[in-house]
Amino acid sequence: MSYTDDEQKEGIVYLVGSGPGDPGLLTLKAAEKIAEADVIVYDYLAGHNFVHKAKPSAELIYVGKSGKRHTVEQIDINQILVKKAGEGKTVVRLKGGDPYVFGRGGEEAEELAAAGIPFEVVPGITSAIAAPAYAGIPVTHRDHASSVTFVTGHEDPAKEDSAIDWSVLGKNTGTLVFLMGVKNIEFITRKLISNGMDPSTPAALVRWGTTPSQISVTSDLTNIAGECQLRGLAAPAVLIVGSVVSLRGALSWYEKKTLFGKRIIVTRSREQSRKMAEKISANGGEPILFPTIEIAAPTDYGPLDDAISRASEFDWILFTSENGVKRFFKRFFDLGRDIRELAGPKFGAIGPVTANAIASTGIKVEMLAKEFLAEGLLKVFEGEDLTGRRFLIPRAEKARDVLPEGLENKGALVEVTPAYQTLRPSRADVESIKNSFLGKSIDAVTFTSSSTVNHFMEVFEGSDIKELLSGTLIASIGPITSNTLGRHGLKASIEAREYTIDGLIKALMSHYVKAKTPV
Repeated sequence: MSYTDDEQKEGIVYLVGSGPGDPGLLTLKAAEKIAEADVIVYDYLAGHNFVHKAKPSAELIYVGKSGKRHTVEQIDINQILVKKAGEGKTVVRLKGGDPYVFGRGGEEAEELAAAGIPFEVVPGITSAIAAPAYAGIPVTHRDHASSVTFVTGHEDPAKEDSAIDWSVLGKNTGTLVFLMGVKNIEFITRKLISNGMDPSTPAALVRWGTTPSQISVTSDLTNIAGECQLRGLAAPAVLIVGSVVSLRGALSWYEKKTLFGKRIIVTRSREQSRKMAEKISANGGEPILFPTIEIAAPTDYGPLDDAISRASEFDWILFTSENGVKRFFKRFFDLGRDIRELAGPKFGAIGPVTANAIASTGIKVEMLAKEFLAEGLLKVFEGEDLTGRRFLIPRAEKARDVLPEGLENKGALVEVTPAYQTLRPSRADVESIKNSFLGKSIDAVTFTSSSTVNHFMEVFEGSDIKELLSGTLIASIGPITSNTLGRHGLKASIEAREYTIDGLIKALMSHYVKAKTPV
């Protein structure tokens, strides 16, 4: 929407709660507001997992706080919100967890109200319930606790007048959840015991709850601070005190996921990464998006346009990738063609994903290769006389010629037309990824095509790639990709049996299951 000089767009601030870390906890409304925002003012615990949903033109302002390290003071955050909304912008104040649970959202709302700035609150999921849940600890339970109390653990132990009534908390028979309390954990446990709580009361500390970096430690009230120190645990963490902690042994679920704690690089194009990233997250892993390819229009649309204009003349149209399908049909409809022009040729595909992409247009797939590579399609035509039969293969500009050459050897007339090209992305966070490799903090790197391998090698040209990837699992989607890795002197540690994204995820999971299984 555009506005005239006499018409001023009214600004508004949305105080949005994200959730403590798992992007799957972001509510639909929160995601909607993030996507609409002109400005996003975000915190330390509402990082890239949520901000990446913003539109490209959005202004991102980081105001994170961690312990005593304040990027921006609270008074300045308030002014930023008022100023940006006053400029007629839609502002999202994005907070980890819930804005009104120890998030200072109430203070920010007061400032906005005083300045006459309209605002709305989009509640989030506080770490006070999410972190315990992901650690297998229900904060209430009929047999253990009929109440739960949220307490700030961030109070200064040295101050004379505490806002916390320790005499009441020490006698509490429900569950206590302390947020931001890891620094003061020894003080907290000592105060509870000195005010009457049984020293043997179960206690747990959950760090980076709901993320693949989650660490859960359980003990009793007397020893939990020592366990915390022994493990070197620091913020962000949640302390849970109460008999519900004893249920963790039976109810722990998240940390049992097959890929839990594994940091896995996804080298697919950004537009294709979502499905794979979601599957990694769903199985407890942390997907790290590092697209080494970018899908772009072909250098010249001429050959594709010409083939589309003659589509009815072909006996078969064969697709070797989902990208080929999407790009072909996008161009087909952009040119204003009629779907009835495709009534003549039959359609074939390599792999179920490509077949589903064709089927989504309403066209029946007549042939699906049992082996999800070019050789698989050739096997389907084995023994057939293809003399004079006309084939169209819309595909990437640079691809193997096994399929067209194999068909031509059977007498077919084959036209290969570029429907797209794969490029190396203009922007890539190479230095950060390189440092992660050097720091041995990457568990696996996945390759889903020869292009992802070739461009990965280009990105790290000049580096000792074998040294860089030493100790890192190399996972390949299939034999063609594995052969490309081999040409670069690398060996795939894992190769999918089914040459699809699902097959690659299954292969990764199978590897880690075997790694955990005692011999």
